[in-house]
Amino acid sequence: MSRVVRVGPLMPYLEEALVRDHGAPLLAGSGTSDAEIAVTSYGTGVTAETMDRLPRLKAIASFGVGYDTTDVAEAARRGISVANTPHVLDDAVAEVAVGLVIDVMRGLSESDRFVRRGAWAAGERFRLTRQVSGARAGIVGLGRIGTAIARRLAALDMQIGYYSRTDKGVEWPFHPDLLTLAKASDVLVVVTAGGPETAGLISAQVLEALGPDSFLVNVARGSVVDEDALVAALEAGAIAGAGLDVYADEPHVPPALLGRDDVVLLPHLASGTTQTRQAMADLVLANVACWLETGELVTPVD
Repeated sequence: MSRVVRVGPLMPYLEEALVRDHGAPLLAGSGTSDAEIAVTSYGTGVTAETMDRLPRLKAIASFGVGYDTTDVAEAARRGISVANTPHVLDDAVAEVAVGLVIDVMRGLSESDRFVRRGAWAAGERFRLTRQVSGARAGIVGLGRIGTAIARRLAALDMQIGYYSRTDKGVEWPFHPDLLTLAKASDVLVVVTAGGPETAGLISAQVLEALGPDSFLVNVARGSVVDEDALVAALEAGAIAGAGLDVYADEPHVPPALLGRDDVVLLPHLASGTTQTRQAMADLVLANVACWLETGELVTPVD
């Protein structure tokens, strides 16, 4: 009997290592397991119902920095420790966030389509766009990834402000009110954690405060943005555009966004580099090995 069980699909390298080193089976169908540690991913997570099928479960190692698909509160109630894979994907996500800021403000993806459909060759002129340098960037959630994004945008001569649960004591202005930050931003970059506490945080009010000349970029979780309000704001011209890597019902993107030139749509690829995914998998394996040897996790969540 293996002390480790896989819950949901994982990247091949990670699955192979878990099977090779620990004989970890996949928890299938309505089956049960006496494993002590479950390995899962953000896309699957471990619910209370799944915990019921793992009566000896003591730890969960999740592949991903986000863990809101795992019932952490229920795990804590049952005395089950949870680990994620922080730090190793900060730079990759920050790169995509900066790319989305530049893309949506300068219309890069839109201009690519303009060239490909022959509009330039036919004598049309592409529209004027918004300069990035000198613009004001509001960061929603100044954790490790938010800080990495802010530093990169500051290097582009953008003015940085941020909204977070607490004042981080950094060089950039802290806005304790999200509406105030939105009003003071030319682009709002969302990188806060997902989950019930932040569901719909970017509301119709926030988008209205952002204004018709400003942009929204989301590399956090789709649940953080009220997608109906976002569609309505774009259709009404209440904001200038959006760059999105995440959605509320992935992989389904709101149909109203698909035909819009003022929206850049990515398939949740922010952490999708070979280097980052390798590091994430290695950190999961380190959590598993450490738990089996010492009963402790390398990167436990709060």
